[in-house]
Amino acid sequence: MLTLALRLAALAALPLVLSQNIIDVQVGAGGNIAYDPEFVTAHPGDIINFIFVPVPAGTSPLPNRQFTVPEGTAPIWFYCGQTGHCAQGMVFAINPQADPSPRSFSAFKALAMGGTPPPSATPPASTFSTPPPQPWQSATATVTFGGSTYTTTYTSYAGTPPPTPAAVPVDHKILVGDGGALSYSPANITAAIGDTVTFEFHPKNHTVTQSSFSNPCQAVNGGFKSGFRPVAADATDFPLFQIKINDTAPIWGYCGQTNHCSAGMVFAINAVESGPNNFAAFTQIAKNSATGSGGNGSNTPTTSTAPPANTSTGAALSIAAGYGFTSVLAMLGIVAAAL
Repeated sequence: MLTLALRLAALAALPLVLSQNIIDVQVGAGGNIAYDPEFVTAHPGDIINFIFVPVPAGTSPLPNRQFTVPEGTAPIWFYCGQTGHCAQGMVFAINPQADPSPRSFSAFKALAMGGTPPPSATPPASTFSTPPPQPWQSATATVTFGGSTYTTTYTSYAGTPPPTPAAVPVDHKILVGDGGALSYSPANITAAIGDTVTFEFHPKNHTVTQSSFSNPCQAVNGGFKSGFRPVAADATDFPLFQIKINDTAPIWGYCGQTNHCSAGMVFAINAVESGPNNFAAFTQIAKNSATGSGGNGSNTPTTSTAPPANTSTGAALSIAAGYGFTSVLAMLGIVAAAL
């Protein structure tokens, strides 16, 4: 009986092994001081296989070092410990955030090469000037889609796309507070009319509350609010909150937990990145707030300048993981920096 139970346990574990991906990364290929690719998207349990080249001709197999991606989706940062290589941009990342996040790969590489984040990163509060509210107007357009032609009225901003629905609606997932970070991941997305956005809540207790560009940490009148969604640290079933995209207007939002918004826990859908009312500016306005709104975002709301969206429910391998770009330590022959 015991033997049968052990066999069944082994069979139950088999799909986990089969679902594991191995991602090859070339280290110094072609004599370049670089990782190729420079960053990847991976899931817990995936194996990053670092292959070291160049090596003496005829070397087989090529030397390698493997790294197993741990639980969570927080970015993991790597660099080459060979003298001068990191400062020349020889760095690598797993699951970095998208630009213009300060936790993007371009921001990480810029810090490695000179300590200055790229221009797309959030500007310092001391030099930041809040742009005026983004002008908008109601517009009417004739849309031909799926063999039908119809007239629609929508909110039009300079730089927003035409009101054409997605050919195949997509559900965009945003993780809320994943890995203990005060952030939405991804925090800045583009979604078409007809798409849905599903927010998945992680520990400890956050909200998804619609706001406006000029007042990131205050709820907009008539906007969507998830309310607080507490999640236990050992939870395996995560609460969800979904909205449907019915317009191309930018949607701004924040976490209503005390001080979270002013810590930068905000998100945007369809932000116009080509103008001053972009996601980096929105994040900076939030961080400039004295305090984040408490409650579920209903306290002292202000009226947005735009209507709320319609919604419905030879190289040395080094590793860095966490929330900053410092604290280097030696571990198992690999240099690891706790971010």
